[in-house]
Amino acid sequence: MACPEFLQLPDLLGEGRVCHVQPRGRLAERPSGSRGFFTVAAGGRVKIQTETDGSVREDLDRADGLFASRIDSYFDRLGARGRVVMSHLPLSVTVVLVVVAAGLFSPATLAADTFRLALLAHLALFLAGVAIPWNRLPAGLFVVIPVLDCLAIGFTREAGGPSFNVLSLMLVFPVVWLSVGPGRSGVVLAVTGTVLSAVVPAAVLGSAPTQGSMIRTIFLPLVMAAIAVSAHVVARTLRRNRRALILKDHALEETLADSVDRQELLDAVLGAVRVGVWVVDQDGNKALTNSAIRAEPPLARLADADSGVRVLLGDRSTPVPAHMLPAARAARGDMFADELLWVGDDGDQLAYSVSAHDIRSRDGARRGSVITFVDVTPLITALGAKDAFVATVSHELRTPLTNILGYLELILDEPGHEGIVEELHIVYRNATHLLGLVNDMIAVASERMDLSLEEADLASLLADVVHSTSPQAASRRLELVLEAGQPLTARMDAARICHVVGNLLSNAIKYSPDGGRIYVRAHRTGEHLVCSITDPGIGMSTEDREQAFTKFFRSARSRETAIPGAGLGLPVSKTIIEGHGGSLTLASAPGAGTTATFSLPAG
Repeated sequence: MACPEFLQLPDLLGEGRVCHVQPRGRLAERPSGSRGFFTVAAGGRVKIQTETDGSVREDLDRADGLFASRIDSYFDRLGARGRVVMSHLPLSVTVVLVVVAAGLFSPATLAADTFRLALLAHLALFLAGVAIPWNRLPAGLFVVIPVLDCLAIGFTREAGGPSFNVLSLMLVFPVVWLSVGPGRSGVVLAVTGTVLSAVVPAAVLGSAPTQGSMIRTIFLPLVMAAIAVSAHVVARTLRRNRRALILKDHALEETLADSVDRQELLDAVLGAVRVGVWVVDQDGNKALTNSAIRAEPPLARLADADSGVRVLLGDRSTPVPAHMLPAARAARGDMFADELLWVGDDGDQLAYSVSAHDIRSRDGARRGSVITFVDVTPLITALGAKDAFVATVSHELRTPLTNILGYLELILDEPGHEGIVEELHIVYRNATHLLGLVNDMIAVASERMDLSLEEADLASLLADVVHSTSPQAASRRLELVLEAGQPLTARMDAARICHVVGNLLSNAIKYSPDGGRIYVRAHRTGEHLVCSITDPGIGMSTEDREQAFTKFFRSARSRETAIPGAGLGLPVSKTIIEGHGGSLTLASAPGAGTTATFSLPAG
């Protein structure tokens, strides 16, 4: 990756040190000459070499919000010469003030040749800092200036006499300048310069040692050494803290950039998919919608909490109450999947498969929900066309089949056909079976069943169906066991319920190839009659169980083993039971048999 440009950190890492830029702002030393590294050069300048083209370029850190960064930016634009001049400027200004004070309060001192020579030394050092091209010289050579400043201060103090002993305080400027660098050598040079400032001028000018000069010679280096060490420690701590702050700032910038990239990716995905996505907060208020929502006026109005939009249940006639709308349910924490809703005004309604999923924070707290709308109008239309086709064909088949059965009954009742009676019975049985399939297809296609409700005993109906089915079960080495001792009366369509029980027993027999017992149990539970049929058969997988009530569905196992069936028994049975106001469920596992349970209202 290309190295980030934020790492222009003067004096953070030490001159000549080469570092490689790792992802997430981590730094690791790497040999000079490799690609993708930066070098801390003289004066704290950082040279960055990118991995893309190998070019070397200089820049400043991008942490423009930091005051120190703006100072670094200013110093970097000055160059090495400008930095030396700016570092020397406080002492030069102080010397100018000393000249002014001497002219006002001690003209004789200002007129002394030694004092003037000392002042000329200061001027020469300032001009040297301005004139010398420091960027062309070896790194660190500029320390000669502050060391010579110490000597110049010492000569100025000695030439001024006792009245100018206070000028020793000016040593703070070169001492701090030398000490704030990254290396400990600056502290050593600062202490050395202070000692030279106390000893050399007195020796050169031949000043007689006094008690004051001896105290100065001893304590001045100690005080300045303490200042040098303190300045170095403070500067080093500030550099370390600032480096940590800038690295954290870069990590934050990277995190923000990642967030922006992910947001752009999310926007692209949400804009590309044709699924309507509606994000709501924990109160059900709109937080985000994608273009698929905004492109559909009914959904856009629904997301904008327009109470005038019409929302119907899957039957396309029952309005959805306000508290059962998707956003209201999501605000309560309800999760649902693939619920069919019709949205829009009459004539412009669209069918949507609606799902809702929670959004949770790291601590598990619910922060909102994602509601998705999948337009299934074409699918619903296609399924309606298929059902209409099936119903039309079934009606067309039922009339000739009814005629065939009627004529077969006449033929069987007339004498003279004794030689083909068995064949006629086979034709009659198969035609009856085919008529039953046609009636099942009509019932499934209409999804409604005309029921003739009357008081009936479920236990008695079960006994009749078990008795009539026992021979078929016995041929497959199966025993039917009925457990329903008490009368279980309710209003029901007896013929339809017998049809349901017959379908369930037929499935239990077909899918139990190894023999065993099939239990038929019925009992009363509160206001419902519950009947269950349990077989020892091959069982069903989770995927097959979820598809079991789909029209014409047959599992791969049933097709491989050539188990007969049209995939209509369970859908028809479900339609009949739900027409009674009850429910039909399956419980099964591969190799563990299947239990089909239906319940009917007992009232």
